Amino acid sequence: MRALTPAEVLFDGETPPALLPVCDHYAGSEKLMLKSLALQAELGPVFDVTLDCEDGAAVGHEAEHAELVASLIGGEHDRFGRVGIRIHDFAHPHWRDDVRLVLRAAKRAPAYVTLPKIRSVADAAEMCAFIEATRREFGIEKPVPTQLLIETHGALADVFRLASLPTVEALSFGLMDFVSAHGGAIPDAGMRSPGQFDHPLVRRAKLEIAAACHAYGRVPSHNVTTEIRDMSVVAADAARARDEFGYTRMWSIHPAQVPVIVAAFAPRDEAIANAAAILLQAQAAQWGPTRHGDTLHDRASYRYYWSVLRRARATGRPLPPDAATLFGPVSKEMP
Repeated sequence: MRALTPAEVLFDGETPPALLPVCDHYAGSEKLMLKSLALQAELGPVFDVTLDCEDGAAVGHEAEHAELVASLIGGEHDRFGRVGIRIHDFAHPHWRDDVRLVLRAAKRAPAYVTLPKIRSVADAAEMCAFIEATRREFGIEKPVPTQLLIETHGALADVFRLASLPTVEALSFGLMDFVSAHGGAIPDAGMRSPGQFDHPLVRRAKLEIAAACHAYGRVPSHNVTTEIRDMSVVAADAARARDEFGYTRMWSIHPAQVPVIVAAFAPRDEAIANAAAILLQAQAAQWGPTRHGDTLHDRASYRYYWSVLRRARATGRPLPPDAATLFGPVSKEMP
């Protein structure tokens, strides 16, 4: 009889929480898009590439830019199917055209569509519904996931309802716009470290977003670090986002940031080995309570250690050879 895997027994028939690559790298120009895709081909699908139809498009040339983005999705440079797009916001007249142009012209659907400057649940729901209707119109088999940018007062006030929308897979914090929306009440130090982690209003926003995501099995994605020279700043920001605020993903705006963010969110070797040992012992005990060293474990702690191994796989970390049985004969755990 085949040993049952954690995914089969630890979630009472429910889908395990969403798992996405831990870094979301943004690129707006053709040069930077191609450079980002080349880096992804080199490092593997440990990070996503988001092709930006919003800030990347020159005014009056939105259609041409969307067509460029579409030409790169599913093409020779998109090796892993982990390329998403950001479209214009709900108030912009071109957001529907972004969706139609990309879904019609791309060789395959984008991995996700990011919706910026969400102001209300109604706006987000309408955008999600339009994406769903468009993919059906063009014969795309599966729903296209959406990721919402939380950067307005309205979005933060409704963040739990936004996280509950059916096609949403992640919420991202838009730090710069959020601070600016306070009209100077938050000093500009709140847009960089350490202020972004210490100002009470910014802390509250980060925590609300993370809590909403974890309540609905979505992925909380942390904002960018604007430092592009000193990678120790990026690493420290990623560590604080991970350890203090519960984020499992982070934006990148420079190629040098990508490996730093991936490394920061990857479990350490000792944590991986410990998690594998505990879960293999639990699997041998048919997932009943066990004792590892001087600590008792049951399904609650098994779920935690399973998340460690899932994150290890998603970040390209090696697993102990005998841990393969925990993922089953045909694993769908990798994003």
